[in-house]
Amino acid sequence: MGPLRSKKRRPTFRRLLKTSDMKLENKVKNRQLKQQNVAKKQRKEQKRMRQAMKGAALQMPRPLETYRKRPEEEEEEEEFLESLPTDMMDEEDLQQMTAMARKASFITRDLSSCGPVHSSKKRSADVVRSYEKIPRKMAKMEEKELIQLLPIKDKSGVIPRCIERAVKRHPNEVEEEEEEELTETPEQEDNEGASPSFMELTPEQREQFRVQTLNIKKQRIASLASAIISDPLNNMKRVKELRGMMMEADPSVAVSVRKMVMVSLMEVFKDIAPTYRIRPLTPAEKNTKVKKETQQLREFEESLVSQYKFYLEDLEQTIKDWKQKKRKRSQVVSFQSYRSLAEVSVRCLCELLLTMPHFNFHNNIIVTLVPLMNDPLKTVSDMCCDAFRKLFQEDRVGGASLATVRVISGLIKSLNYSVRPEMLRTLLSLRIKEVEMKKDLEATATKKKFMTNKEKKKNLSRMQRKWKKAEEKLEKELLEAEASESKERKTKLHTETLNIIFLIYFRILKKAQKSVLLPVVLEGLANFAHLINLEFFDDLLNVLQNLIQSGNLTNRESLHCIQTVFTILSGQGDALNIDPMNFYSQLYRILMRLHAGAPNDDIIIVLRCLDAMLTRRRKQVTLQRAMAFLKRLSTLSMHVMPNASVGILAANRATMHSFPKCDFLLDNEIQGSGFYLPELDEPEHCNAQNTALWELHTLQRHFHPVVRRFAGHLSHGAPSDGSSALNVELCRRSPLELFEDYSVKDMTFNPPVAPPASKKKDQFVVGAALLDDKLQKQVDSILNAAEDTQLDFTAAQH
Repeated sequence: MGPLRSKKRRPTFRRLLKTSDMKLENKVKNRQLKQQNVAKKQRKEQKRMRQAMKGAALQMPRPLETYRKRPEEEEEEEEFLESLPTDMMDEEDLQQMTAMARKASFITRDLSSCGPVHSSKKRSADVVRSYEKIPRKMAKMEEKELIQLLPIKDKSGVIPRCIERAVKRHPNEVEEEEEEELTETPEQEDNEGASPSFMELTPEQREQFRVQTLNIKKQRIASLASAIISDPLNNMKRVKELRGMMMEADPSVAVSVRKMVMVSLMEVFKDIAPTYRIRPLTPAEKNTKVKKETQQLREFEESLVSQYKFYLEDLEQTIKDWKQKKRKRSQVVSFQSYRSLAEVSVRCLCELLLTMPHFNFHNNIIVTLVPLMNDPLKTVSDMCCDAFRKLFQEDRVGGASLATVRVISGLIKSLNYSVRPEMLRTLLSLRIKEVEMKKDLEATATKKKFMTNKEKKKNLSRMQRKWKKAEEKLEKELLEAEASESKERKTKLHTETLNIIFLIYFRILKKAQKSVLLPVVLEGLANFAHLINLEFFDDLLNVLQNLIQSGNLTNRESLHCIQTVFTILSGQGDALNIDPMNFYSQLYRILMRLHAGAPNDDIIIVLRCLDAMLTRRRKQVTLQRAMAFLKRLSTLSMHVMPNASVGILAANRATMHSFPKCDFLLDNEIQGSGFYLPELDEPEHCNAQNTALWELHTLQRHFHPVVRRFAGHLSHGAPSDGSSALNVELCRRSPLELFEDYSVKDMTFNPPVAPPASKKKDQFVVGAALLDDKLQKQVDSILNAAEDTQLDFTAAQH
């Protein structure tokens, strides 16, 4: 036996080179691609050569008939030409005759023409007749289907059998097709024949033609919209058809039709859109097999999102054309009509912003509408501001509010704070009540909601871990089913929103103190002051104090600054040891500037400031300061409107209850030395204890019954019981509530003044109507006796 062969195979050349199969495949593919590219180039070059040769051949004039001559005929022709008398012809005539003889249609053409052969025929051949463009209507053939029957077997073999049967179509489908044909044919006829004949009509005929066309379009829009709403799953193609009517080409009805289509599509999308956000499918979900109903739902959602996106793009493009003053080439819509179309587009976007905050592209709508809040056109600006104000009030979670505030912040910064104050005033409608403070964040940071995996393995058994996992999954599903947003997420969104708002306010206070936005900023700070973090208190108080001392602020702006300061100090700033004496003096000074001719709404801010300064901080306020404010407020109550007087007297009642020793002002005796200085603007040094509240006696004769009642109540020391006490309704209401209840915004008395009692004059009847018969006889006898006797007055003197 020979030597044993080794079972180990020898390494091949490919293995020695360590070339993988993938590399070899790639090399083969590259070689094939190169060959294909070379072949393509060769084919292209050959094609170019053929086209060039074909063009050259077409440019050369060709005779109508070409045939080869025999050599014998050529010789005879030469002999004939030589025998011609060419000596009698000029050289020019000879050249012209030879040139014309070379042309194919020498005999059939006019000799005076020298144009190319069949030039008129080529020109007419390129023009397509108008009737050729009209689509031909083929005869309707019934759709048939083949039904396989049982085969027959004979001697030759198996014979297959089948039968044709007409397809029965649903009557609704037939009617819809007929309607489409009927609607398409008159539209085409109108479009073809309207342009030349419309200008020939009289104005009355034009208007009638326009009304008829508009009615046809209205019916078409209504039928499409009703079909979509009745069956959205099967009629999504109608949305595309309806959206195509936004490009109406008839200039007589283009503007009206486009407006109606915009509003109709808005209502359609509001009706058929689901109550959830549609997300795009992943590649894995697209490849998986699903039920027929699920696939139909997916197709519906995909088409709905795409059509909704196209619709929003059309609205946005309409607004851009108006803003950029773009004139379309077609000029179907006049440039003056762009504004009305843009207003309808803005109204549709505002409606979708409010009714569909959960659906797709909501942030895109916000980005489109926020710049329009600063539009110079007041109608558009007010429309957008009102829409966002309603959005802030109806937003329960805070996601839409956060997105809007972010866009507003970026827009204000990009425009360098030159925006309308109404844009910032909409932020006052935000419903933010709770936010995460820093101390809350630190307190909640150490807490753990769920156990970690290590703790579970350490403290729980295998079965317990399994149950724990199932419970967590069930809780998560229950939360999703209830669609209840967690309180933590809501607080987090509100905190982020408030941080952006304060960022806007602080930027304006720092960089644009002379801007028209400052009053709105101060009002916003007063509104959200109770939510400001402690770390901003010192800087904010210094800025507000400098603003008030500068003297450039109005009464309302100064009152907002004071309200902001005391709202901070009565809330989280209660722990700070700050005596805002300067702000008390500023409010004391501003009170004398208010009167009935000034805006009555300033009294609302005054009442809020008094509640924060005197009632809530009564332990930090001296008696001298309280009596000074009580005296000045009583003086102010005589110069303002009736509802403001009621609110101020109610604030005085709260002050007298907080400082019982203020009853010194109800006596005429002087408490201490000095005289009262009413014009001094320092409440601590005006000697208010040496005066009396004589204004209360004057107010007891006021025409308003509630003012009289409050004045009498305060003049008796504001007792809680007795004849001078107020009724329960007036006692339980705050000064702000009383101010609103007895408002005179409608220019009417509240409560209404009772009409005066009718004073009828006594009617005296002359004669015997008032006396009875006996008395009448006695009176008559006395009167007759007096007439008969003559009186002698001189006798009485003797």
